[in-house]
Amino acid sequence: MLSVRLAPEMMERLQTLADKTGRTKSFYAREAILRYLEDMEDTFIAIEPGKVPRIGAVPRHGGCYAN
Repeated sequence: MLSVRLAPEMMERLQTLADKTGRTKSFYAREAILRYLEDMEDTFIAIEPGKVPRIGAVPRHGGCYAN
């Protein structure tokens, strides 16, 4: 189980989507997390071990990451 606090605007958007589609808010939260995890796994698996950048780090010329 996981509990996440969302900004009121995000909750409103999530509720609207759930209402319009007949799905639950939990369904969309799970889908969003799954897609994000898949993207992050692909990114970090492709990076050389020991060279994992911080989230939000910007690659410099030559493949080095700025901290």
